[in-house]
Amino acid sequence: MHINDFKLFLEVAELGSLTKVAAQRHTVQSHISRQISALETSCGGKLFRRTGRGVALTEFGLHVEQKVRAWVKDSEELFANIQQTSRIPMGEVKLGILPSAAHPLMTQVFQRLYTDYPKIKLNIREGQGSELDALLDTASVDLAILFRYQKPSDSDEALLATANTYLVSHPDLALTAGDTVDFKRLKGLPLVLPRRPSHWRSILDETARSKGFNLSAVVEADSLRAQKEIIAATPHLYALLGPFSVDEELRSGTHQAAKVVNPDLKRYVTLASPKQGHFTQASRIVAQLIKETVKGWKGKLNAG
Repeated sequence: MHINDFKLFLEVAELGSLTKVAAQRHTVQSHISRQISALETSCGGKLFRRTGRGVALTEFGLHVEQKVRAWVKDSEELFANIQQTSRIPMGEVKLGILPSAAHPLMTQVFQRLYTDYPKIKLNIREGQGSELDALLDTASVDLAILFRYQKPSDSDEALLATANTYLVSHPDLALTAGDTVDFKRLKGLPLVLPRRPSHWRSILDETARSKGFNLSAVVEADSLRAQKEIIAATPHLYALLGPFSVDEELRSGTHQAAKVVNPDLKRYVTLASPKQGHFTQASRIVAQLIKETVKGWKGKLNAG
């Protein structure tokens, strides 16, 4: 048994799916299945049971997880401490990010690292808010870029940018042709919305109810790409998105957007680290590069 075997075990336990882990590792599901089976043989018992939606830990698997999670974390911290004695910053930084932060922010940060800190390696995972919070809680990532609905006040979370909410549509619709649109104008609109349960969807629904109506979800999808493509292909639909999500589409003219007002629905983009995490020299450098890049872009997640 090797520490990487248990890193894979913890990854499967967190995602609950061999297929998702295979996709993240750019391999096939059968390869992951064989590795887990070999680990189960070495451990002497089944670690996972199959469910209708993936896999879940068995009672034995839960016992193993409790034993190995701290060991893996301590081993990674020991290796990071050894690396920090080197004069050259090095090591892997695991970063969880919102899809809207994937490009060009990560491209810019990688280019800076490649030039100035070539021995620091990025391990980037995209995810939604609740998934990123779970990764932070288990210290499965060293840093996370995520949305908050209040300005951060903890020392382990820093404000990067503030994002308003925009009503986004096909470019030929009159409602989004102006600079702003009142929230009450959303009544009866056919909308593409994020799936329940999600914090952002709850805020949208609660805001609508406070105005005396319910939002009309024609399609529900978590994927930003799916939401944008559905709008582009269906001229009468609308979505509620942040500016960083549609910046490229607005510049190219494939979409049109007006800022939602009364109320202004703001989200705060933050850079967070695990409360119980070990902040390495490499993590500090990556965090600083992210902050410098966003500041240089005047509080945006892109240079536009």
